[in-house]
Amino acid sequence: MQLSIVHPLSLHSSSTSGVNMRWKQFLTPVKSLNAPETRKYLNNLSINDYNIIDVRQPGEYTNGHIPGAKLIPVADLAERSSELDPTKPTFVY
Repeated sequence: MQLSIVHPLSLHSSSTSGVNMRWKQFLTPVKSLNAPETRKYLNNLSINDYNIIDVRQPGEYTNGHIPGAKLIPVADLAERSSELDPTKPTFVY
């Protein structure tokens, strides 16, 4: 499983003159980590020090997820990004 660290503000959509500017989120660089790298990174933090987002569907989340992960399906991510603390690193899988 790969996780990506993203800045929560990059998940917000914005509009200019009525034109949806969501495409900008795809130009924001992210760092991908494999499972061992993620485990090592998270071992040095408290669960309160980061956001972890599961972007899969509810049934997949119910079948198993990383402890502490918040379910925000990818289709809802832009409109629910205000639920994330922008001062913390955010892990998305």
